[in-house]
Amino acid sequence: MFYWLFKILVVPFFYLVSLIPFFLLYPLSNLFSFLLYYIIGYRKEVVIHNLKKSFPEKSQKEIKKITKQFYIHFVDVIFETIKLISISEKRFKSHCRFNAEALQTFESFFAKNQSVVGIMGHCGNWEWAAIAHQFYFKQRITGVYQPLSNKSFDEFMFRLRSRKGGHIIPMNQVYKQLLVLKEKNISTTLGLIADQASPPESAYWCKFMNQDSAFFYGPEKIAKKFNFPVLYLGVKKIKRGYYEMRIKVLCENPNLLKEGEITQRYVNELESDLREQPFNWLWSHRRWKHKKPVQNT
Repeated sequence: MFYWLFKILVVPFFYLVSLIPFFLLYPLSNLFSFLLYYIIGYRKEVVIHNLKKSFPEKSQKEIKKITKQFYIHFVDVIFETIKLISISEKRFKSHCRFNAEALQTFESFFAKNQSVVGIMGHCGNWEWAAIAHQFYFKQRITGVYQPLSNKSFDEFMFRLRSRKGGHIIPMNQVYKQLLVLKEKNISTTLGLIADQASPPESAYWCKFMNQDSAFFYGPEKIAKKFNFPVLYLGVKKIKRGYYEMRIKVLCENPNLLKEGEITQRYVNELESDLREQPFNWLWSHRRWKHKKPVQNT
């Protein structure tokens, strides 16, 4: 019942929202961010706790300012993601662009028919950044996602993320898909958002934002298994509704690096971006919900 109500009522509503011009969309976003911050208090304690732990040098006034900036940015991302339903290629490119070095880096690998692993965090508008590859390049992209528990919303997001021909697959199909592409000599950009909290027993543990943090080994393991270069995608918010993406080559020959070195390089780049734009990350998720296991001596 809910599935059909979602398709009949919610999806058309989202389409209508996507038609709202940007100059009207952001006042609407301001209203919703006000409600989230002042009235609903959506995960407010989590956000403030995460910021205080990550930026112990900042005053209470500074933390409060970043918190408010985060809620505005967070709601902007939601509305901007809905805009993907109807936004034109030209309009999208005017709002979300790769810098010249990033374009050149990608093209240099594509010219060699070289597959790469692209990893990023929940920075800027990560949904726009994830789909940007489809707007800018002809090279195949294989986006990896975790299926959502709500079937209706999962189907909606799947269609949105693959609207321009992107190949979106669940995490448990990555190795199988890459082996098929290898047999067919088809190169791809494997896209991964890699800043979720990993299960503590199998994680790469490091200091990130002043805290013991568990990161997934997955991107590094995939890169080493297939010997794919690893690229970090950083997303900077230039101004409201405008993002610039940069590329940092973390390694070209992953099998020459020690275990954990690729992941650590990713962590370093991600932290550098967060310190430059503290509001520009998904502070509402429980990134530090796990404790580092005690090592037996």
